[in-house]
Amino acid sequence: MTPTTSRADPSPARPKPLLPAWTATLTWKAAVFITVMCCALAALLGALVHVSVANQTVGQARDRALGRLDEATEAYEAGARLGPLAGVDPPGLPDSLRRLAAGGNRGTMVSSHAKAPTMWAAGPVDRNRVLAVEVDYSQGARTIDGLDQAIVGSSVLAIGATLLVGAFAVTRVTRRLHATARVARRISGGDLDARVGDPRTRDPARHQDEVAAVASALDSMASSLQRKLLSEQRFTADVAHELRTPLTGLHAAAELLPPGRPTELVRDRVAALRTLTEDLLEISRLDARSERVDLDDNWLGPLTERVVRGSGTETEVAVVRDVCVVTDRRRLERVLGNLVANAHRHGSPPVVLTVDGPVITVRDHGEGYPDYLVEGGPQRFRTEGGAKGHGLGLTIALGQAKVLGASLRFTNAEDGGALATLTLPYDDHQP
Repeated sequence: MTPTTSRADPSPARPKPLLPAWTATLTWKAAVFITVMCCALAALLGALVHVSVANQTVGQARDRALGRLDEATEAYEAGARLGPLAGVDPPGLPDSLRRLAAGGNRGTMVSSHAKAPTMWAAGPVDRNRVLAVEVDYSQGARTIDGLDQAIVGSSVLAIGATLLVGAFAVTRVTRRLHATARVARRISGGDLDARVGDPRTRDPARHQDEVAAVASALDSMASSLQRKLLSEQRFTADVAHELRTPLTGLHAAAELLPPGRPTELVRDRVAALRTLTEDLLEISRLDARSERVDLDDNWLGPLTERVVRGSGTETEVAVVRDVCVVTDRRRLERVLGNLVANAHRHGSPPVVLTVDGPVITVRDHGEGYPDYLVEGGPQRFRTEGGAKGHGLGLTIALGQAKVLGASLRFTNAEDGGALATLTLPYDDHQP
């Protein structure tokens, strides 16, 4: 049976996560990392290529403009006629370049003139006037624009291809991790025969990656745990079987003792020892999964009333909705009997057994179940607070519920008291 302790205060509500759950997956994180790195690399390479080609294109246009400026300067000094794209203080010359040339320096600048890109070259002449020539820069601008579009397009294609390859590689890893996690959950649920069986762990000569190492460690742990549990189960069963014979003789001998208080104490202890031995044998059979159910139609209302009468306790039975279920009557009575006995032993009255369809609840009004029991289920031979018992009653109830295919949950009621909820398999088409 399981003792009770004071209930812990309810934990504060957890804050709502800012991002959806799927953003926490390894695939999502890898995709974001690959995308960010590819974008950064593409931006860096694109900037380098853009700057290099732009400098080369601008340099070529500047050389042509300066060459024409030299020719125009020679023609101006010789008094010859200037070409159509050369002139003194032309109206489209940028002001900054005009001031530079008026100060006695030569320079070039790209600007928009007549809605077209133009490379200007200007130099000083007499009386603070400026001689300037213009060169069509449309081809160079188109070359740079085409290069930028090609860089963007190729970067998008490269990022997409990298994402596909990266997603394929990461998905292969995550599939193996998910398989390992599923096996771990099966083992924690009691399936000690579950194994990952990663093919990379079967060949000793083959190099193992981290996922294979985790899978191999999990399989080794499961095998070791299974061996230890089987050894403990065999030991428990052997001890219980060995105790039955001397206990039978001890019980017979106790019946021959003369009446009196010492005899009552001996008989009481012998009966308790026999009950413990029978509980150990039952747990051994449950651990070995050798139990077989004897199914039959049973109405839950009369069955629960019979359980309460057999317990000899003052337990209130409330039938909200009675149904007929197909189950093993003896095992169901064993589960309910243990729940009722535990409620009276470790809880406080009133104890209420409620039938609401295939759901049966047993509630007391004590301090509630201990935190360890609510979180991890009953643990055999664990007691707290000096309570009597061996912690086997709820363990047996949980094991028999699993044999019946039912679920048994242990919680604490909001207004105080322990609450055990048994949900039986039920088909709506049953009578």
